[in-house]
Amino acid sequence: MSKTSRPRRGSLAYSPRKRALSQVPKYHSWPAYDGEPALQGFAGYKVGMTHLIMVDDHASSPSEGKEIMVPVTIVEIPPMKVVGVRGYREDTYGKHACAEAWSEEDVSRIREAAEAGKLSDIFVIMQTQPAEITGVPKKTGDIMEMGVGGDSMAERVEYAISLMGTEITADMIFDAGQYIDVTAITTGKGTNGPVKRWGIQTRKGKHGRQGKKRHIGNLGPFNPSHVRWQVPQMGQMGYQQRTEYNKRILKFGTSGEDINPAGGFVNYGLVRSNYVAIKGSVPGPVKRLIRIRPAIRPGNHVDRVPVIQYVSLASKQG
Repeated sequence: MSKTSRPRRGSLAYSPRKRALSQVPKYHSWPAYDGEPALQGFAGYKVGMTHLIMVDDHASSPSEGKEIMVPVTIVEIPPMKVVGVRGYREDTYGKHACAEAWSEEDVSRIREAAEAGKLSDIFVIMQTQPAEITGVPKKTGDIMEMGVGGDSMAERVEYAISLMGTEITADMIFDAGQYIDVTAITTGKGTNGPVKRWGIQTRKGKHGRQGKKRHIGNLGPFNPSHVRWQVPQMGQMGYQQRTEYNKRILKFGTSGEDINPAGGFVNYGLVRSNYVAIKGSVPGPVKRLIRIRPAIRPGNHVDRVPVIQYVSLASKQG
């Protein structure tokens, strides 16, 4: 008789499934980078999805060299402004902010900390400018830290200081065809039961004297009298930070004229600023803040400039 296998329902990898504290996701690591100082991230707002036709440029693909239809997510990326610089020192308890500057008069603190050898990492503080777009109904920008990569700490510090007060566009950091990581807060679904939250099985009848249908059979043994955290129970579903690795940038644009469908994108409207088309889906609902960084584990992916033949402008209204 064959041996049956019954894996547990639902992944425990993201436990505890709590609500995110902020809609601005955080990066705790950045790609290793050697060379001239450069920024390592950007942010925009999710618009919606469409599709385009491109030439398949993946080697050894069955459709290599042929035209294929690819779903893409449009993210509107107005220029971001560098509003500050922050330096970190590291000890046995982790990283701690030791010097920061929010104006050109305060940069002496950063330089003094760098000359004293106290800095282990340097970041620029950047702010989005949603007032420049019409799809997101807010004017106050989201503030976040962006990594600055490079060989020399002194060069990274001076590069970060030189960016103070300037506006940065995404095409100054990324190229078409490049692989990136995308991070966002997923769509919140509120409180849900264990069937939808964990994917456990349901039964037609009730669980004995419990009188419940969409419920687990029991919480565990009588002894020890303790409910383990691995037991699938009801609770928060969605509105959690998620990162998708090795997404590909297929197209940059400076206006929405070549991407806007008839009638605009559903629940968003028209794209009027810079945008980027990312292959596949992206976490979060429409208008959600999306952060991108260079791929931290690209594997064997090779950056190639995609050849776009056609972009769908058909109405998304149904």
